[in-house]
Amino acid sequence: MSSPPLFIDPCGLAFDIDGVVADTMEVFVTLARERFGFEHISKDDISCYNIYKCLQIEKDVLDELVCLTMDDEHTMQIPPMPGAPEFLTEMAGAHPLRFVTARIWSESITEWLYQTLPEVPRDRISVIASGAPEKKSEILKELDVRYFVDDRTETCLQLKESGIQPLLFIQPWNRNDSYDGLIRVENWAGLKECVLLPNPKLR
Repeated sequence: MSSPPLFIDPCGLAFDIDGVVADTMEVFVTLARERFGFEHISKDDISCYNIYKCLQIEKDVLDELVCLTMDDEHTMQIPPMPGAPEFLTEMAGAHPLRFVTARIWSESITEWLYQTLPEVPRDRISVIASGAPEKKSEILKELDVRYFVDDRTETCLQLKESGIQPLLFIQPWNRNDSYDGLIRVENWAGLKECVLLPNPKLR
């Protein structure tokens, strides 16, 4: 496994949310089981980012599942990825937190972040909804972001080409992808080891 470069400057660091900070597919799987009776489904079955290619479920059912997972009610039920709240709370003590999501609207996922990070002042949390993964690169350049954590391999490759250092957050849907030298992050504990915070007391 490739390790992230040591001592990432948090001033230049930003994050995707779904699949990185938020364990969104946990809610997706729960809804698939409870609402539609797909009791055999687990996150490990989501072996590619495009769920329409890797899940043997009718398109209209998948459409409904995606809409339910991303609606306001179920967004607020998403659990955080282990270690994410603790890391982000530490980082917010030294630097504002910046998130760029491919969601169309940012309101519900921003409220989710407020709920998930109750010790972080709201003015330390900034969320931009790009509406599509392909639009992240332009936004990140405008924000002067140097490092970005994302779970979509194609996005990471695009960012790398544009001069932004991506860190691919490993999930079942990207484990079989061709990484082409991408830096991989297995979990939040691994990421924390590589981020340099200026105040040792926050480490």
